[in-house]
Amino acid sequence: MAIKNKLNERSTTESFKIKDDWDKQASALRTKYPTLSSEDVKFEIGKEEELFKRIETRLGKTPDQVIGILKNVYKDVIETA
Repeated sequence: MAIKNKLNERSTTESFKIKDDWDKQASALRTKYPTLSSEDVKFEIGKEEELFKRIETRLGKTPDQVIGILKNVYKDVIETA
């Protein structure tokens, strides 16, 4: 069962892609969650999984919760642009 959960977690984060201006999203994310450091939200192309894992660890959230948070932050940033 633990292996199945790991596979589900991986497919959730692998299907999510960072869009548009990550710097604005990272800033909004850090404002909403002050415990996140600039290192926690550092984005490098091809290393999205590492970004998700850092956020999960720092916030104590599941992969699905982190994806939901990122989607909401993206929506907020787009709406204020």
